[in-house]
Amino acid sequence: MLIDRRAFLLTAAAAASACSRVKNESPLRKAAEYLWAQQAEDGGFHSATYGLLRSGQSLTPFVLHALLAVPESASSAAIDRALGFIKKNTSPDGELGRMDPTSVDYPNYATALAVSAIVTAGRNGRPVDIAPMVTHLRAQQFSEQNGWMREDAPYGAWGMGGPIHRPPDAGHVDLSMTRCVLEALQSGGVPPSDPVMTKALVYLNRSQNADGGFYFSTVNPEINKAGEANSRFASYGTATADGLLALRAAGLPDTDARVMTAIRWLKDHHQPDRAPGFEGTARESWGSGLRFYYAYVISRTRLGLPVALPPQANDGAFQNSNKMVKEDDPLIATACAVHALASQ
Repeated sequence: MLIDRRAFLLTAAAAASACSRVKNESPLRKAAEYLWAQQAEDGGFHSATYGLLRSGQSLTPFVLHALLAVPESASSAAIDRALGFIKKNTSPDGELGRMDPTSVDYPNYATALAVSAIVTAGRNGRPVDIAPMVTHLRAQQFSEQNGWMREDAPYGAWGMGGPIHRPPDAGHVDLSMTRCVLEALQSGGVPPSDPVMTKALVYLNRSQNADGGFYFSTVNPEINKAGEANSRFASYGTATADGLLALRAAGLPDTDARVMTAIRWLKDHHQPDRAPGFEGTARESWGSGLRFYYAYVISRTRLGLPVALPPQANDGAFQNSNKMVKEDDPLIATACAVHALASQ
């Protein structure tokens, strides 16, 4: 009996070790370890592929927010170093993305992502100091405070950031930027009843088609990647997932008709290995070009739709062979993949 018990204990220990090894070697764990290995001495994550992203001001909060979904993958010191990089590169008025004079790095996107990352990290006992960032993002909205009226195409949205855009020059305005800011404001405690949220709904309503899907920009026609259909800009997957997330961030429940029709569009058109909405058109390559971004946003919609990623490299990285939206940068593709894998 003693021998049998000893054999049982040895077998159990071996099985536990194997389970632990499988868990540690899972695609999610390997992807997280790859990303942490790319952290620079200054605490940031810097692109080696694209000069615009080399400053790390937008990539660092983007990568950190993904990694915080895998808390067991990092030391507290590594997280604190990333937060320190964000703090060092944030201006006194709460703007991230313009502190490096050699590289202006998507200020509204960077600042919004930083708020979301800081709040998530703060839930683990770290102090949260986001008030200046939230104030800065509020001031960037296309609204009356900056000379924009409800009938203007960008009303309620956010653009790239930097110097305030006043009529008639809106600059670049898109749904992804707007979604990121709304999620940051939501995580920062801004309630749905706040005017900044209700004004954002004007832009979101304007960006949603009758079929429930969304398109990317009411201001810049050339960046609506699926083109036009029936005298409207066509709906497609990444924009619709962004739209759904933005509606929720603005406070709409899943019982709201706008949310319900967006969910229906995504369920009806979902493709596990590409962004839907481009099939059978001259723009079909956008489907594969947006593969990782779609995996990232569709996983965050919590609709339970399956995602299939391409093979993972031995070092844990993911990469898109299609370079249309910078997903050939393994920092971008792998951070997107971490979000998708963590939701499974």
